[in-house]
Amino acid sequence: MQMTTEMTQQWLNAFTKAIEENKGYLSDLDTPIGDGDHGNNMARGVAAYQEAFAKQQPKTITDTFKVLSMALISKVGGASGPLYGSAFMNMTKATKDLETIDSYEQLGSIIEEGLNGIKARGKAEFEDKTMVDVWQPVAAALKNGSLTKEQIEEAKEHTKDLVAKKGRASYLGERAIGHIDPGAASSALLFETLVATIG
Repeated sequence: MQMTTEMTQQWLNAFTKAIEENKGYLSDLDTPIGDGDHGNNMARGVAAYQEAFAKQQPKTITDTFKVLSMALISKVGGASGPLYGSAFMNMTKATKDLETIDSYEQLGSIIEEGLNGIKARGKAEFEDKTMVDVWQPVAAALKNGSLTKEQIEEAKEHTKDLVAKKGRASYLGERAIGHIDPGAASSALLFETLVATIG
């Protein structure tokens, strides 16, 4: 497995498309347990990324992640913008001076840095019913040398049975059980498009 700058950009283009196609679904997930705007917020963020990308035309993996990070922080409302922004800012640092990402393990370590950014910003842990519940198993799977769509789907579905400990959903207590976490669902789209890109 080797991931170039071009592949990184293909991945984020595919993620943009997946968010646009699923924004209704993401907001529907967010309606019973949040503000109902996760899909629209994320769509605004990826649109801002595309706009900034066209202007800046980043030439490295690091710069590509940085453009995405800044777009998400500046344009996405709610908790998602700062959390995704922190993740990609950490991944910007983790890929500094890298021309290519050369193995699943290396990619896993970079994603893990992103996960650390989310945990630091959101103070969330595994099984708090947040995007951490997708990022953590994804990082672990990559560090073990592979990642499948099934593993991502399983991590996302697992949030359905959890009681939310963070964010708006945490006010609902047990009533949040039975609902997939919207941040976990958008993170699943991020990693499913990654798997499709690296083949």
